[in-house]
Amino acid sequence: MASPMSNSEVRISYEPPTGRPLGSNPWFKFGATVLRPILNLLTKKDWRGAEKLPKTGAAIVVCNHLSYVDPLTFTHFLYNNGRAPRYLGKESVFKVPIIGRVIRGAGQIPVSRESKDAVKGLEHAIAVLKAGHLLGVYPEGTLTRDENLWPMKAKTGVARLALITGAPVYPCASWGPEKVLPPYSKKLRLFPRTKISILMGDPLDLSKWKGRADDQQAIEEAADFIMDRITELLEILRGEKAPAARFDPKKSDLPRIGNYKKAQRKAK
Repeated sequence: MASPMSNSEVRISYEPPTGRPLGSNPWFKFGATVLRPILNLLTKKDWRGAEKLPKTGAAIVVCNHLSYVDPLTFTHFLYNNGRAPRYLGKESVFKVPIIGRVIRGAGQIPVSRESKDAVKGLEHAIAVLKAGHLLGVYPEGTLTRDENLWPMKAKTGVARLALITGAPVYPCASWGPEKVLPPYSKKLRLFPRTKISILMGDPLDLSKWKGRADDQQAIEEAADFIMDRITELLEILRGEKAPAARFDPKKSDLPRIGNYKKAQRKAK
């Protein structure tokens, strides 16, 4: 890939992670102090495989995307098990009063999706990993469009990032957040308490595609491989098999990002 991102040196830089859990800072701890009791009150934990989470060092954790509360429930899992992750989030969230200040202070990174500036997100992600942080990624890039909430085809960014940096990729699956807050809904289900299931798998072997970050076919294959592993974990949580064909938003009339249901309602 002929760009500065393919070099070992990236102009953007971050301080190495500190604190306990590793990667936390005063803003992160403030947010955790507020949100963890709420999550404990509203949800029940069904967490598996947390012993596989690396205690130190750069790593990428990937998960399926079901609900707007996913980043809260997934971060709860990671934070309680020793790592305070970094995410690349859509820029608009950072403009929300109070919430935007907290997540920015906690080290989260705003990106402008589906724009000419989106490439800067990859530069930030490389710098975060170079500093030794844990990076959380939703490879689908938005909430799944699959009508039965199975993972859809991933964007290639996470595969490219893994091949450029060599950071290990840990697949995870989540099931339950969609009951707390259904996709694209604003109606929280507060009671009864919802079981949030999260399963972490072993780090993925991406050696087949090593050194091929410039090869579009290679990163597409690697992205599919990553989503295959996430889907397998989700099958365990759901106790059922996923469809043989994965939903591909590029082959549908649905937009790649945003609340497509809202747009559909306006069109009626």
